[in-house]
Amino acid sequence: MANVALLSAASPSTFSPAPRARLLLLARCPPPRRSAFPGTAASRLSIMAALSHDPIREWILTEGKATKITGVSSIGGGCINSAQCYRTDAGSFFVKTNRRIGPSMFEGEALGLKAMYDTNSIRVPLPYKVGTLPTAGSFIIMEFIEFGRSRGDQSALGRKLAEMHKAAKSDKGYGFYVDNTIGSTPQINTWTADWIEFYSKHRLGFQLELITQRFGDSAIYEKGQRLINNMLPLFEGAVIEPCLLHGDLWSGNISSDTNGDPVILDPACYYGHNEAEFGMSWCAGFGGEFYNSYFQVMPKQPGFEKRRDLYLLYHYLNHYNLFGSGYRSSAMSIIDDYLRMLKA
Repeated sequence: MANVALLSAASPSTFSPAPRARLLLLARCPPPRRSAFPGTAASRLSIMAALSHDPIREWILTEGKATKITGVSSIGGGCINSAQCYRTDAGSFFVKTNRRIGPSMFEGEALGLKAMYDTNSIRVPLPYKVGTLPTAGSFIIMEFIEFGRSRGDQSALGRKLAEMHKAAKSDKGYGFYVDNTIGSTPQINTWTADWIEFYSKHRLGFQLELITQRFGDSAIYEKGQRLINNMLPLFEGAVIEPCLLHGDLWSGNISSDTNGDPVILDPACYYGHNEAEFGMSWCAGFGGEFYNSYFQVMPKQPGFEKRRDLYLLYHYLNHYNLFGSGYRSSAMSIIDDYLRMLKA
């Protein structure tokens, strides 16, 4: 969906998470008025024509309320996207671009960011605009957050993350308003009433099918399906609610602002079991202070330790799909351990 306006910089409350059909398409530019000064009108049209070839600058210099861009610098955008900071007389904007992928990926990210932002719990960058680039690809413009010198306080991160999980529950079940991506892997978020069904089909099952298609690995697929068919006892006694999850919480997506408050970014949001948020803990650096603070707000459920590796498994399988067989042994080890535990 090209040229989708996510948020007016002057009206930060106008965007709410919604199905893609509810996003409003903005008219590009109203017809120019006739001018008594033809040269001025021609000049104005020339400027607008120039802007129309760069939708990022166009948004910043119109809806972004800037009158001039004072500098553009490249910053880390990960292995999938490019990222820049646009500095203007109206403040700074963070922009990510992808020359190969259409706007659906950034639309999903924007919906996730706004859903988390609306919980008024943990700080996330506010999304402003998603659109298509003139030649190919897409972009997202969002709030620029100046990071502090460290990743922040683990205790504060745990508490604020738990506050987000507690504040945002879905009455639609488990899933999200749109499908999105985990890294560059599609993440299916079809609303499902039952968590175990959702996690079995749209998380573990989907990744196992991709592995079979890409690598022909029938052994891990067959064992993974055995685990899926026998994992119900792992959830005995647990009270499961559809909480809003960041979905891809590893160290590269965690920071702090200049006040030391935690910041999380680059989400793969959906509503799921809160424990699934810890699925990337193997490269997130969560310590005792993090978990202690988290469980003070969201109490630990019976069987938490038994389920922990089940949620790691989704991300190990995804890394197998993304980066190859170097992650196969970790995923297979988890599957084998559960099959022994469950005597399956």
